[in-house]
Amino acid sequence: MGCFSRIVAGPMVGLALAFTALQPADAAEGVSVFSDPSKIAAIGGSITEIVYALGEEKHLVARDSTSRYPKAVLDLPDVGYMRALSPEGVLSVNPTGILALQGSGPKEAVDVLKKTSIPFIEVPEHYSREGILEKVRIIGKALGADAKAEVLARDLDDRLTSAEKQTASIKERKRVLFVLSVQGGKILAAGSETAADGMVRLAGGVNAVEGFSGYKQMSDEAIITARPDVILMMSNAGPPVSDDELFGNPSVASTPAGAARKLIRIDGAYLLGFGPRTADAIHDLAVSLYGGQVTD
Repeated sequence: MGCFSRIVAGPMVGLALAFTALQPADAAEGVSVFSDPSKIAAIGGSITEIVYALGEEKHLVARDSTSRYPKAVLDLPDVGYMRALSPEGVLSVNPTGILALQGSGPKEAVDVLKKTSIPFIEVPEHYSREGILEKVRIIGKALGADAKAEVLARDLDDRLTSAEKQTASIKERKRVLFVLSVQGGKILAAGSETAADGMVRLAGGVNAVEGFSGYKQMSDEAIITARPDVILMMSNAGPPVSDDELFGNPSVASTPAGAARKLIRIDGAYLLGFGPRTADAIHDLAVSLYGGQVTD
């Protein structure tokens, strides 16, 4: 998921650094089509979902830990969290190609993988309808499934366009504060250029915070000033935060969302994946925000 790209980093293990020296100088980076797509390692939940949506899952030999849908993908070897990869873990499955979502890391590990002889295709991540369609077309081309990708892209384009229109007539937009975590009473919230910001906008809401990109720890004053109508959180990420803990925070309690105890929890991969299920996620979030005002 793109949502951790600005807050999670990890040091490279010593063995991986040593491994760099063993690789050929000519990197297999920059290709757009795998010459041998028989054993592909998919890094990034949305990439894996798109491969399955294309009906090309036979190519997959491994996944990362953010790839949890569809259920069948759990049978594949897990090479680790996409932002804390080790080259050894990825290379241990002997892939003939690597499909990695932009933001995979740490940078040192990705640099090592790009210097191997194994083709490495990085898939851009943009938190928009166009960004999803771009991912579908890039992945389809990489696997030699261009025609399937175009059919899927057209279907998703129609569904995403319809999903966005469901809140077009709503006049009063909800101010939404996406809370990534609560640690030591401090709120870590989503600014611009995040998957959370993109989803809130697509569902007809307004990001309650402004002035920064990525994820940032907010001061009590900033939370009160943001005046969120709704708090949005992932239902399955990090240490669990109870409703009482969240609304017991004095700054949150001082907001309209706190006064109404308005909290929406949605599965993180579903909400922030920006893949084949995003149109449904937009609809579900919109209904949670606006109820019967959402049109079909």
